[in-house]
Amino acid sequence: MTAPVTTDSAPDEAPATDDGGRRSARRYGVLALTAAVVVGLLLGYAGGLLTPSLTRPGDSSAEAGFARDMTSHHAQAVEMGLIAFQKGSDPEVRQIGGDIATGQQGEIGTMQTWLRSWGLDPTGSEPAMAWMPDGRDSLRDGLMPGMATPQEMAQLRAAQGHDLDVLFLRMMIKHHLGGIHMIQGILDHGGDDDVLTVAQTMKNTQQTDLVNLQNALKRLGG
Repeated sequence: MTAPVTTDSAPDEAPATDDGGRRSARRYGVLALTAAVVVGLLLGYAGGLLTPSLTRPGDSSAEAGFARDMTSHHAQAVEMGLIAFQKGSDPEVRQIGGDIATGQQGEIGTMQTWLRSWGLDPTGSEPAMAWMPDGRDSLRDGLMPGMATPQEMAQLRAAQGHDLDVLFLRMMIKHHLGGIHMIQGILDHGGDDDVLTVAQTMKNTQQTDLVNLQNALKRLGG
């Protein structure tokens, strides 16, 4: 451990505590993750611009509905991931949270760029999940599959330490399972090759995340 440093002008100054150093490192870590999320979003926009399509999906198409709904779904996952990264007590939980936040923010950029390139509104007039044959039946209290309620999000924001770690893992497992259900919907009913390629990558990533989430939850006794 590095010895505390003093100066001639303040010989009696107390050395910085380990706790203070950890807080400082965490603060810089949050700043770095925030920058990474912004970069991920910009890269997502760039990726969306570089995926040309010979035909443009229409306003009521499965592709448009998927892009709009999955943007909202991802946005909640980004918030959950940032909470875990900033406040989690377990290093693996913080890493998982940061990875999910940056990855899904980039995918939001890609999906929003699709909508712009198709000349479509970011929100649209179709109800949530209307693009899936059984989509409306999968809504629970108006929420898309796997999404946390406002009360659950408030509980996560207020949680601390081990309780936060376990709550995040449980909520994100449920969130990813719902997301994979939606991704499978566009894989089954979509017709745009670029959208299908990105959707398959999303599914693969979330399936890998699920393994890590479930293993971490088991390790933490959740």
